[in-house]
Amino acid sequence: MPRSDNKTVPTGESVERFLSAVAPASKAADAQELDALFRKTTGFEPVMWGPSIVGYGRYHYRYKSGREGDFLATGFSPRKAALSIYIMPGYADFGDILSRLGKHKLGKSCLNVNKLADIDLDVLAELICAGLEDLEQHWPVDPT
Repeated sequence: MPRSDNKTVPTGESVERFLSAVAPASKAADAQELDALFRKTTGFEPVMWGPSIVGYGRYHYRYKSGREGDFLATGFSPRKAALSIYIMPGYADFGDILSRLGKHKLGKSCLNVNKLADIDLDVLAELICAGLEDLEQHWPVDPT
């Protein structure tokens, strides 16, 4: 069976070191707040995936084609343009929750927000849980 050659893999790098280097200070504060929210909501310890994604939990996938691999279950990246939040595996429609979230943009498999002040963090926590529950319907999620 073909294994995936995912570019985004766990690195073993320090999450704390990564978060402490985020700039500017306002984005660093948002990243620290997201880390606390993800830890509380998921109960998982964070792991760095690639050079800039903080991941919580992981899952192993195996498609009918035989391609398989591992990927983070949920997480975020404090990117230069916006905070990218990886919570929607793409299996379910979360429109009802997203309509209550606040100012955001949807990417292919992520949610982008400029700053946390633009969104409702309780709704984000609800969305994280819904995304994990939906993912669990397809692939078992393991804590990292």
